[in-house]
Amino acid sequence: MKLSQWPKMERPREKLLSMGSEALSDAELLAIFLRTGVQGLSAVDLARDLLTQFGSLRSLLNASKNQFCLGKGLGEVKYVQLQATLEMSKRYFAQSLTRKHTFDSANRTKQYLLSQLRDEPNEVFAVLMLDSQHRLIIFKKLFFGTINAASVYPRVVVQQALEHNAAAVILSHNHPSGIAEPSQADKHITQRLKQALELIDVTVLDHIVVGDGDCVSFAERGMV
Repeated sequence: MKLSQWPKMERPREKLLSMGSEALSDAELLAIFLRTGVQGLSAVDLARDLLTQFGSLRSLLNASKNQFCLGKGLGEVKYVQLQATLEMSKRYFAQSLTRKHTFDSANRTKQYLLSQLRDEPNEVFAVLMLDSQHRLIIFKKLFFGTINAASVYPRVVVQQALEHNAAAVILSHNHPSGIAEPSQADKHITQRLKQALELIDVTVLDHIVVGDGDCVSFAERGMV
């Protein structure tokens, strides 16, 4: 049965307009993105099949181009549209934390960093540059690959802090394994950077390790 033949309040688009997006299931939200189904399947039925095929909405959203395009009813055009949508979501979240917001809450900082680093396939070391009121100046991804004492350069972090006139910083990096527990290398890097930044009167407020839906704050553990 075509969606146009469904009861009005069961159609995803009408349901969203009436009840809000939070009332929709993953399949219904995906159906709105897909817009149309394929022969023998409505957009909602197709969305359900895709969620079963990929295992979850997140897995579908994080699929590579080749993996995504193998999905029924998908292709390069849909892939491009999806990537644009995801990037707009990231930018919306980032821009909602403008300079009027202070990063004085570990939970707020964790949510921001989860949105930026959680789905990175490789390790990324980034720094939140903050002013004296702990408001965001800029979020900088500085190092990529395997993060260890040899690949994170204190002088680069110091240069960036000086360039952006930061008064404080929050260090962060992700663990692609999904396990947020800090390693000995993480602890060593934190101390090296803290010592280097102290020389220019920049305070390290925290180092947050991002896992799969979870974060560990050095500050909360008394490690900074």
